Amino acid sequence: SDAEVMALALLQAMLGFVSEARWLRYATENYRGMFPYLPGQSGYNKRLRRLGDCMKWLIAALNERSDICCDDVWLVDSTPVECARSRETVRRSELAGWAEYGYCASHSRYFWGLRLHLVCTVHGLPVGWALTGAKADERQTFLDILANTPAMNRLQGDGHRQILIGDKNYYGAEFEDTVDQAGIELLRPARKGEKSRPGARFFKPLRQIIESINDTLKGQLNLEQHGGRTPAGVTARVIQRLLAMTAAIWHNDQTGQAIRRSLTAYDH
Repeated sequence: SDAEVMALALLQAMLGFVSEARWLRYATENYRGMFPYLPGQSGYNKRLRRLGDCMKWLIAALNERSDICCDDVWLVDSTPVECARSRETVRRSELAGWAEYGYCASHSRYFWGLRLHLVCTVHGLPVGWALTGAKADERQTFLDILANTPAMNRLQGDGHRQILIGDKNYYGAEFEDTVDQAGIELLRPARKGEKSRPGARFFKPLRQIIESINDTLKGQLNLEQHGGRTPAGVTARVIQRLLAMTAAIWHNDQTGQAIRRSLTAYDH
């Protein structure tokens, strides 16, 4: 069933299997009792891509059922999702035109691929996200996420003021006016030549939190080892990782764990 395929996808991400073929061999050896029928690698891959929208729905459903989904503070940032390194691969890739060359200031490196733009709570629970080209404007991408994510819009309209903490790239009078009208109070570090901005004492510790969340996606859930070669394939694998992190945070929240964003109990 579709539910079983998504369960397999969660297990694959949490257990750190980058290769789908290797994962299915492992699942056949160890989980045959729970999954009497397991598809081949090609069938598993096709079904996973078709279930992209269903996995997005499940992320939103788990989000709404978590006690921490209505946190007053959101963190926003983007992180590279590398898709190729050799020039020949870049030239032949089906991702060309969407993926592009970009620069990651946090790690001082150039890359060819995409960017995952993530809005989350301080516990790491994904609230909204988008996958764009490496050079996409972070401000416009956030506004698109805000406009197209029902869970984010649901918090607006009742006088509620949401705090959004981002880096120096989320700047501009027009952008700040737009988010202010949406009921969001933007906190970011001052850019060169600007006056000191309110909330500066929160930036360094919360910046470390968003970097840690990105490290969970990359270090434990192998975000950059996705193996996708087509837009649909990359998208499905990124959603798979976001669903795995959401499910872990949701389960930790429901069972009263002190650290919500801990995958230790699920990675072995």
